[in-house]
Amino acid sequence: MSLLNGDDFGQLFKSFEHTAFRLEVRDRYDADYENESLRKFLAQEKDDLPWMQDWLTMIRDATSKGRRFTRVRVVSLPLTDYSRFGVWCSQFTNGAGEDIRYLTRDQANAENLPNHDYWLFDSNKLVRMHFDDSDAFLGGEVIEDAAEIVRHNYWRDAAWHRANRRDDFATEQRLGFV
Repeated sequence: MSLLNGDDFGQLFKSFEHTAFRLEVRDRYDADYENESLRKFLAQEKDDLPWMQDWLTMIRDATSKGRRFTRVRVVSLPLTDYSRFGVWCSQFTNGAGEDIRYLTRDQANAENLPNHDYWLFDSNKLVRMHFDDSDAFLGGEVIEDAAEIVRHNYWRDAAWHRANRRDDFATEQRLGFV
């Protein structure tokens, strides 16, 4: 199996025409570039999220051209520290034009959603995300099997239909930062 990462993985976000959807199902991700911001969040210290700025610029640029980013995050309750951090960070990505929504793990299980992360570009390019045992991203596997792509489109639609908007979810969970 060949995994895309680095610039090859980044090219996926520049090459799609209309839609990019992500399903996130992990309660934690270990990304060196965001660990300091997570530490500051937990310590209630101010942070300008320097690692996120290129992503926000890319989203603003894409959405200004009519390209759409959407995401559903499946989370366990009670929320992990990392999931609370993710809800806090999503105010900035949503502000840039990405629409991030939340679904509890119980709801995801009731919908028989997969237990793996993936990106779906233009409803026809499927990239399954792979992580190591420490929750670090290893790369994305391009899946070309048509039946798998259709199945992941179904899961996207089921997740999106059941998921709550970020602000509604933050309010329901009484996170104090809407």
